[in-house]
Amino acid sequence: MATIGIGRQYWLLKTEPGEWSWDDQAANGGVTNWDGVKNKQAQKHMKSMKLDDLCFFYHSGPSSRRVVGVVSVIREWYGENGEVSVDVKEVGMMRRTVDLKEMKRDDRLKGWGLFRQPRLSVVPVSESVWERVCDLGGGFDGDGRESEGLDD
Repeated sequence: MATIGIGRQYWLLKTEPGEWSWDDQAANGGVTNWDGVKNKQAQKHMKSMKLDDLCFFYHSGPSSRRVVGVVSVIREWYGENGEVSVDVKEVGMMRRTVDLKEMKRDDRLKGWGLFRQPRLSVVPVSESVWERVCDLGGGFDGDGRESEGLDD
């Protein structure tokens, strides 16, 4: 598990893969401006993000509801005329994607906002939920864990 810094927060950012996928993120040098969020509660969450906060990159949509990777906040919120943006940078792919159905079956994830407000595009993640989802996915590239099953 990555070293947890004092005050670090965790989030989940949803995106339709047809709009912006993990492959798009990687092809863009790993950096993007996360914008287009219209919901006021989701915007409030974005305004609470701080540098180096970690975010699950979540593919939404009917055929691909799953955590696919992790990004970090590299620029805190900015914007004008009601628009809110943050800049995020790719940290690494999940070693194994974590499907929504799998997460919903896990008793340690009961009550998570992702399940209570399924349409919200920016969801806070508690440290315990973060660690559990990372465990389910075998961690992510760049988390300091060694990949299982790889030879030296």
